[in-house]
Amino acid sequence: RCATPVSKAEIAMDNSYREVTDTSVYVKFSPTNPPGDWPTDKPVYFLAWTTTPWTLPANTGLAVNPQQIYRLIETKEAYYWVSMPGSLIFAGYEQKMAGGCSGSDLVGLTYEPLFDDHPADGGRILAADYVSDEEGTGIVHLAPAYGEEDYDLARAGGLPAVYLVDDNGRYHSGPWSGQPVWEASEEIVDYLDQKGRVLDRVEIKHPYPHCHRCQTRIIYKAHPSWFFDIVGQKPLMLEKNEDINWFPDHIKTRRFPNTIDSAPDWNLSRDRFWATPLPVWQGQDGAGQTQTIVVGSFEELEQLSGQTLDDYHRPFVDELVFEKKGVVYKRVEKVLDCWFDSGSMPFAQYHYPFENKEEFEANFPGDFIVEYVGQVRAWFYYLHVLAVALFDSPAFKNVIVTGTIAGSDGQKMSKSLGNYTEPLEVVSNFSADAYRLVLMASPVMRGEDFILIDKDIADIHRKLETLRNTLEFFLLYASADRWPIPKSEVAPQPTHCLDRWILSRLNQFGQNMTTNLEGYNLPAATGGVAEFIDDLSNWYVRRSRRRFWKTENDDDKQSAFTTLHFVLVETARYLAPTCPFLAEEIYQKLTLQKGTSVHLADWPQSGSADDGLIEQMSLARNIVTDGLAQRAAAGVKVRQPLAGMNVGGVKQLDDELSKIIRSELNLRKINWLGGEDYQIELDTNLTDELKSEGLARELIRNIQNLRKDRGLEVSDRIKLTLAFVEPDQLQVRQVVNRHLEEIKTETLAVEVEILSSAFNPSKQAGFMHVGAYGVGIDLAVEG
Repeated sequence: RCATPVSKAEIAMDNSYREVTDTSVYVKFSPTNPPGDWPTDKPVYFLAWTTTPWTLPANTGLAVNPQQIYRLIETKEAYYWVSMPGSLIFAGYEQKMAGGCSGSDLVGLTYEPLFDDHPADGGRILAADYVSDEEGTGIVHLAPAYGEEDYDLARAGGLPAVYLVDDNGRYHSGPWSGQPVWEASEEIVDYLDQKGRVLDRVEIKHPYPHCHRCQTRIIYKAHPSWFFDIVGQKPLMLEKNEDINWFPDHIKTRRFPNTIDSAPDWNLSRDRFWATPLPVWQGQDGAGQTQTIVVGSFEELEQLSGQTLDDYHRPFVDELVFEKKGVVYKRVEKVLDCWFDSGSMPFAQYHYPFENKEEFEANFPGDFIVEYVGQVRAWFYYLHVLAVALFDSPAFKNVIVTGTIAGSDGQKMSKSLGNYTEPLEVVSNFSADAYRLVLMASPVMRGEDFILIDKDIADIHRKLETLRNTLEFFLLYASADRWPIPKSEVAPQPTHCLDRWILSRLNQFGQNMTTNLEGYNLPAATGGVAEFIDDLSNWYVRRSRRRFWKTENDDDKQSAFTTLHFVLVETARYLAPTCPFLAEEIYQKLTLQKGTSVHLADWPQSGSADDGLIEQMSLARNIVTDGLAQRAAAGVKVRQPLAGMNVGGVKQLDDELSKIIRSELNLRKINWLGGEDYQIELDTNLTDELKSEGLARELIRNIQNLRKDRGLEVSDRIKLTLAFVEPDQLQVRQVVNRHLEEIKTETLAVEVEILSSAFNPSKQAGFMHVGAYGVGIDLAVEG
C-alpha cells in the first residue's frame, strides 16, 4: 500500500509478523527432458508446495537439496518426484514407490512453464542447500523477482526474473492485470487446477509480515534501491560493541551481536515524498555510462547548480539540474530511510561538521541512552551503524534496554481493551513517586516484560506514606522540644545500639543504591527502598519513640534527634532520582537551605556499614517475630509481661540487643541455652505480680487513647483523675498504687487524683469508663 521499500529492521523491530490464513497449493511441474529410465506410461511431475500462489506466474525455476533423497511416487494418475519425507502427503492415496535418486541427479533438468503466455520458455532445477524436507515436498518453487533466496540463487544459476507486480502490489500485465496479488491468489489456483496442474490445495495459518505504518501485508520484491554497506563493516561494529556498557548485559553479549551478525546490507532508499532527499545526482555521459555525484552540503549544491533554496525537500530540490563536464545531472528521485535521520542524531543535532565542531566532539559518544527492547534492532542499531562508519566509534557509552509493559490482563496495553488505568488517574489516586518507583524497581528495567497492576502502585504508595509519617513524627517531636536544625549535615557518632544500627543500615542501603546506579541496574538499586523504609519506620522509630520525649536522659534524646534527622536527610538525597517529590518535601522541611532543591545537592558519600551489628539486629528481630507468634498461639497479649524465654541454637546477643528483645516481647529475662538447633520457648505462666503489671500496661494504653481522643499534643502534661466503679476493686487499686510512678511517666501525668469509692464515673460526663477493669478515667491539660 505504501509503495516503498522497508528495511528488515523495520519489520523485526515490533515483530510485525501476524497470523494469517492463506491457500497453499501443491503444484505439478512437467519435465521437458526426462532421463531415459523414467517411466512413460503416465505423466511424471516435479511436485512443489507454496504458500504464495500469487508468485507462480513469475516462476522460472525449482530448487532441490542435492544431499537429500528423492522418491518417485506412483499413483493411479501419475508419477511424482518428492523428497522422502515429502512422500507422506500421499498417505491418503493409493500409491507405491516407483524409484528414487539423490537431489543432485535432478539438478539441471527442465520443465514446461505453468502459464501459456509465460515470458520465459520454461524453468530449470537448481541446487540449493537451504531447501529443507521438514515441510512441503522438498522441492521449492522459485520466483526470483519475489524472494530473497530465490533472487540470489537465480542470479548465481542464470535464471531470468519475471516482473509482473507494480509498486502497489498489483499485477501490471497478464490475465490478472490491475488486481492486488492477494486477491488474485485464489483465481490463479483455480486457473492451474483447471489445467490439471494442482494436486491439492490446503488452507493454512502462518505468520506473515505486515507494514508497521499501514498494517497491510508487504511483499518481497526485487526493486532498484540504494544500500548501505553493512556486511563490509560488521567486524568493526562487533568490535566497537565491546566498548558499550549494556544493561542488561545479555543484550551486549547475545542480542545485539546477533542483530549485527544477521543483518543484511541496509536498504537505505525509499520511494516516498516526505523525507530527507537522497543527495545523489546522476547523468549519462557520451559513452552511455552513468555518472554519479553525491552532494555533501548546501554550499556544494549551490556551487554545482548556481541556485539556493529556502527548502531543500521535495519537490523543490528535484528541480535543481546542473551540467558538469558535458553531463547533465538530475537528482535520483528517492528519499532516505527515516532511520538514517535517527541514526544521524548525535551529530545532526549540532549541524556537525558545519557548526559546533568542538561541542559535538566534546559530547560524543553520548554518556547514556535508554529505549525499549524493540530499538535494539532499530534506533540503537542505526546509531551504531553510522557512528562506526563515520567516527570509528560507538554512538553511546551506556545504555538501558527496557522491556514492554502489559496491562492488568497480561495483554499489551490497549485503549480498546481498557486494560490499564490512565496514568494521570493513577498519579491522582496514589502519587507520581509511587508510580515511578514501581516502574524503576520492575523487571521492565531489565529488558523484560512486566504486567502493571494498580495494587502494586498502591502498596508502594502506602510504604512511601510510612516514610512521610516518619517525617511528620520527627517534625512533631522536634517542634515540641524546640530542637534546633543543624547548620550542616555531619554524620553523627552515636553510642546507642539503635542509632548505630540505623546508620549502618543507611550506609548499606546507600552503598547498594550507589553501586547499582553506577552500573545502570535500576531494579537492584531501588529494590531495597521498601525494606529500608520499613526498617527505619517500623523498627528504629518505633523502638526509639520513648527517647524523643522522655527527659531523664537528655543526651540520649539528642542522639535520637540527631540520628533520625541525619538519616531522613540522607534518605531524601538517595531517593531523589526515584521519588523526586517526597525527597524534595523531606529535604525542604529538614534543612536550613531554604529554596535549595535536593536535586541540586551532591550525591551522598556512604560511610561504612557495621555488618556484624546488622546481622545481630536481624537475628534479634527474627527472635521477636517468632516470640510474637508464640504469644499469639498461646492467646497472651503483648501488654502482658512474661517471666522469660529460652533461646537455643544461637550465640548470645549483647545486653543492648537482649534488652530490645525483652522490651518487644515484654519479658523479664532471656535464658541463652546455646546448642546447635535454633529454638525458642516462652514461659507463659502468669504470676500475680505479672498479672498486676499487665493490668497497669492496659490502663496506660487506655489513658494514652484518651489523650489522643482529646487532641492533646505529645508534649502536654496532664492532670489524671481515676475513679473505681465498685468499692471492692481492691486489686485494681493495688495495681495503680504499685505502678503509680510508671503510669505518671508513661502518660506525662504530673498529678494523679483518685476519687472516692462513692463516685460513679459511668454517670459522670467526660469520664472514659473502662468497664473491663471497673475504672473510670478523666484528664485535663496541666494548668
